[in-house]
Amino acid sequence: MNTMLINRKWLCTAFGIALTMSPLVTQAKVTNFSVTNTISPVFEGTRFGDVGAYERIDAIAELAIDPNSTRGKKIVDLEYAPVGKDGLVHYSTKVSVLRPIDPAKANGTVFYEVLNRGRNLSLALLNRASSLGMPETAQDAGDGFLMDNGYTLVWSGWQTDLPENKLKLNAPVLPSVTGLSREEFIFDKADPVVTANLTYPALDMDSKNATLTVRQNADDPRSTVAGLSFKYLSPTQIEITRPEGFDNGAIYEFIYRAKNAVPAGLAFAATADVVSFLRGSKGHDVVSPLKNIDNSIGLGLSQSGRFLRDFIYQGFNADEFSTKVFDGVITHIAGSRKTYTNYRFAKVGRYSRQHEDHDVQGDQFPFSYASSTDPLTGRTDGILKACRISNTCPKIMQTDTSTEFWQARAALMSTAPDGTEIKVPDEVRLYFLTGAPHFNVWGAVSKTDDVCQYPTNPISATPVMRALTSAMQDWTTNGTKPPASQYPNIRDGSLVALSELHLPNRMSDDMPVYNVLKVMDHSVIPPVAGKAYPVLVPQLDADGIAMGGVKVPRVAAPLGTYWGWNLRNEGYAKGNLCGLKGSFIAFAKEKGAIEADTRTSISERYGDVEGYVKVVKAKVKSLVDHGFMLPGDMDFVVQQAKKDFENL
Repeated sequence: MNTMLINRKWLCTAFGIALTMSPLVTQAKVTNFSVTNTISPVFEGTRFGDVGAYERIDAIAELAIDPNSTRGKKIVDLEYAPVGKDGLVHYSTKVSVLRPIDPAKANGTVFYEVLNRGRNLSLALLNRASSLGMPETAQDAGDGFLMDNGYTLVWSGWQTDLPENKLKLNAPVLPSVTGLSREEFIFDKADPVVTANLTYPALDMDSKNATLTVRQNADDPRSTVAGLSFKYLSPTQIEITRPEGFDNGAIYEFIYRAKNAVPAGLAFAATADVVSFLRGSKGHDVVSPLKNIDNSIGLGLSQSGRFLRDFIYQGFNADEFSTKVFDGVITHIAGSRKTYTNYRFAKVGRYSRQHEDHDVQGDQFPFSYASSTDPLTGRTDGILKACRISNTCPKIMQTDTSTEFWQARAALMSTAPDGTEIKVPDEVRLYFLTGAPHFNVWGAVSKTDDVCQYPTNPISATPVMRALTSAMQDWTTNGTKPPASQYPNIRDGSLVALSELHLPNRMSDDMPVYNVLKVMDHSVIPPVAGKAYPVLVPQLDADGIAMGGVKVPRVAAPLGTYWGWNLRNEGYAKGNLCGLKGSFIAFAKEKGAIEADTRTSISERYGDVEGYVKVVKAKVKSLVDHGFMLPGDMDFVVQQAKKDFENL
């Protein structure tokens, strides 16, 4: 393992490159790329098919941006950041690169994952790996899917609020910017006194300059009841004494005067400029360490999927010279939301759910990639509006699970706010992963806990996502079109009003609630809610499984009902949606074993394990034939299905 530092005069010999200063005057760029660590080979020397061994390069990218430039003016509060003698705001981010040691074996594509809270989720999703850290050991590589295909994998920091051991963005602090900040806490435990951390430090620790309220449910009035109190433990931590009469799932809202804001929107510029630099685009002060890169794919999961939607919407898929940053983008489990990033006192990890952080910023119109008119606000807009103007729109795949229709209002992706169907743009594909929960690693099992009423949903989207990743590579490199969109819609009855949802008989008392979206006025704190958008959800079949979309084998050949929602339990704000875990309610093994259950039993459906495997094989073949599973994954998936049946 080598440790090497480079400056603007010398670049790391491990990359075999020399410094070249751009003659262009640029307003946003990478000014330096310092290698801090090299592991060659990584993965304990594991070789991946014809590609061979990989190496990992860790580095610091130094960046600069003109706050008065077109891009700079998009970033909230950047005008308050200190500038250097060159008139630019300077900042930096950590970067990690995995590449084939033999550059001739690389496939020419930078596969850039937007980190989720500093975590790498792409190898868990696509490589069947278990680690969420920066990969190093042979086990971290999983089955090596991405490496077998020769991708150059890249991660870089975009969040400012992470610990130093994570890949993070180092943005300037703005001491002159102060104002109100709002935090919400749900403790889901019975402790009468609890501590809570603040995202930004308090301007002062005078309790008279802050307010604490409590409410049981998101739509309940905020209240200051007897027995509720707080005190500061430090500028970034408070202690809350909880009142009687509210259970473990109650919502505590703290509004206070904050300081040390950061221009968190630099996350968009940093991501764009790091990818632009690494793929060899012009305008940077140093030369990319990567060779022969002619394609780039961006992947975002959940928080980072919302980030990519926002990244495109705010016009950052065009770099300083209007060169396309990402040729293709996969936004996984993002729903109709964007992010709470380019705001004053941003909280990039927060996002709206039906109970938790319901009123957080980052989820307002526009919702769809296509342009539409919002009858509630009178605005006409779409996620692709900015990239249409600069001619830098990427090819896009958005994949949402059943959970996103309940917690992330995914119906607004294919249905306009006035209830009419939206035509999906030609460069966009929408795929519904039927019956799946928000996110699971491969091999997840159903579990129970105190907070949720039902066992969790174990479904993983991995088999389909591997096929779609390969399809995106083909789409961006040779124009091969991927499968057509498969998404619930009003036209065929797969998308209906919540009041029209059909549950199996024995489950009729389990009608879920929905994360209703309203027009929010965030110019005041706390925000004020206006009119509500339509509530549309996927219709259910006789098994209680959502209709339409793409069904992974475990859902296509079900062993129970797979829901995208779960409900909170007694003592934890009962009846509200329970996070993102989804539910699994097993079928009866034999007919009549579960009283009043109208769902067909397992023995009636399949007979025995051999009968089950036969059905799974047929479903797998259908997925392969339609481009939603790779032929090489067939045997593995069938064997896993056999284990699932035997473990019932």
